[in-house]
Amino acid sequence: MNYIIFDLEASCWLGRPPHGINEIIEIGAVKVNDYGEVESTFIKFVKPTVNPILSDFCKKLTSISQADIDRSKTFPSVIQEFQDWVGIDEDSYTLISWGKYDKEQLKQDCKLHNLDGEWLEYHYNLKPAYKNLKNLKDEPGLKKAVKAEGFEFTGIHHRAISDAENLAKIFIKYFKEWPVG
Repeated sequence: MNYIIFDLEASCWLGRPPHGINEIIEIGAVKVNDYGEVESTFIKFVKPTVNPILSDFCKKLTSISQADIDRSKTFPSVIQEFQDWVGIDEDSYTLISWGKYDKEQLKQDCKLHNLDGEWLEYHYNLKPAYKNLKNLKDEPGLKKAVKAEGFEFTGIHHRAISDAENLAKIFIKYFKEWPVG
């Protein structure tokens, strides 16, 4: 079993997005094996097609530049690379994210580009599972949970690979306790 701890960044605006659509602009993921060990990482920028120009708000929030996006491939190419890296055709896997947003955004982008989204059904939302594991009243944000576990939040918050790597710390710490797989 491969556990794919992933995070996305999407185009964003203060207020409603033009054409009502946010698109994925970065995919970051960490592959963890059955022994709770990190095997590899995946990091790619994605060029949006509906709204190809990033808002100033989005560039500031994510630290992703227009140049990063302009020299990237579009979603169909990047998602094929991601699926190949995940091993959806030959390996068993579970996609793991902090909250339901990331899975929903992937579904939306698959639909936007007329791509099959069935592979997203193997998903586990770690945020409510963490709340239950720790008997918390509310579901904490990722940064708060990372610090509560005694880890330093490393990398850049609101960057997909940094968020995925920090989430992997929590996932691995309680590796045997998650009802996933």
